[in-house]
Amino acid sequence: MLRLSLCIVTAISVIAASPAFSKTITISIGYQSMCTDTYPAGTVLKGLDLLQKYLPHTGKYADVKYHIIWRDYGSGAPITNMMMAGKLDFGTMGDYPLIVNGAKFQQTSTERTYLITMTGYNLDGAGNGIVVPINSKITNVKELEGKTISTPVGSSAWGMLYEMAADNHIPFSSFHIVNQSPMAGIAAITANKIPAHADFCPISEDMEYKKVGRMIYNGEETHVPYLHGAVVTASFAKKYPEIVVAYDKAVIEADQWITNNPYNASKTIAKWTMMPKEVLYLYFSRGGYLTMDPAITQKWVKTLQYDHTILAKNASIPTLNFKDWVNPKYQETAYKQLGLKYSAASVGAYNPRNNITLPPEIWVQGSGIQKYKSVRSMLIAAKADIESHKKIYATYVYDHTTGLKLFGNYAYYIKNGNNYTAYMTEEGAKNDAHGTPVYSYKQILSAV
Repeated sequence: MLRLSLCIVTAISVIAASPAFSKTITISIGYQSMCTDTYPAGTVLKGLDLLQKYLPHTGKYADVKYHIIWRDYGSGAPITNMMMAGKLDFGTMGDYPLIVNGAKFQQTSTERTYLITMTGYNLDGAGNGIVVPINSKITNVKELEGKTISTPVGSSAWGMLYEMAADNHIPFSSFHIVNQSPMAGIAAITANKIPAHADFCPISEDMEYKKVGRMIYNGEETHVPYLHGAVVTASFAKKYPEIVVAYDKAVIEADQWITNNPYNASKTIAKWTMMPKEVLYLYFSRGGYLTMDPAITQKWVKTLQYDHTILAKNASIPTLNFKDWVNPKYQETAYKQLGLKYSAASVGAYNPRNNITLPPEIWVQGSGIQKYKSVRSMLIAAKADIESHKKIYATYVYDHTTGLKLFGNYAYYIKNGNNYTAYMTEEGAKNDAHGTPVYSYKQILSAV
């Protein structure tokens, strides 16, 4: 750590002695407005002008003007392509695309990228999912053998498919994989033109919310953490290290902004994107799919190394020197300059299984988020709201087995006297029901 600190001080000293920049510096950022877990490094930075807040304007940057270009993409793969073409300086994407990005750049003779920040995670892998049309008879992934699955090739969901196939002892070659963007996948599922679509956060939940698709597989079943972050080209970072530090500062504040008020953040981000506020709240709220944390921890590095083995084995992804690729020095400097302890940000990981003690919620028009002491009391309140013709935006419960936050109207329920429990799948509920009835949301409202 001492040697790293000395290197940072030396680098900054050399840069400080260099001539001042008397020009306009262009910063090109590739982001994804359809991917919730990347929002702190793209959509929120853009919406709140956070990067401008931290860009340097003293010393050699005293006379600099900044021209920030924001380019929106449907997945991580095209961001990597544009970075390799010299069209982007920064790119934010999920775990598998990050690995592909680093590996592809290390195959070039000159350019490289650095992993400079994470944005958020789900410890068990929730966020990716496989969806079938709402009226499909397919109920599990084994029924997809020999069938077509569309997915954004090169995305985190694409990588999840390899893990899903291995875990379920299904030959990956038995699937017919078609490359489709999130928007194309949503359209195909809505029109019942494809058996299944695999996608990243929050496309599966968005299709459930809009009642056009039904999730048959959640990435949580892989038990492999689901990560997102951002990379920068090495050439840009070496030329403008203070700008990279400014970017990391902005990501830190964006994460804090979402965490401190997920209700407000969900409503605000919904105005900037095509994602419904109710879906965003499922991700950003306490106990939601996403835990906001920009720190690059050793646990996440090991997870990315594991992901690389999956891609190297199944998709011929080149080798990746993690020592050269993972570069936390800019982030460490950002934390220090903000008066925050980087070591404190890197401790532990939030386990979704702790969520089952959190209160169920109802989001009612005009009343905001209402919290309840139990599933039963939430259901009684929801039934009363329906009878009073109040508009319910969404109900939220927690899967009794995994702790995963769910839309209440897509959960399954069992009851034992006045004790009600919710489950993500009908199969999960039946495993705990021991022969007692399993209820859908509509059925449980009638029985409460």
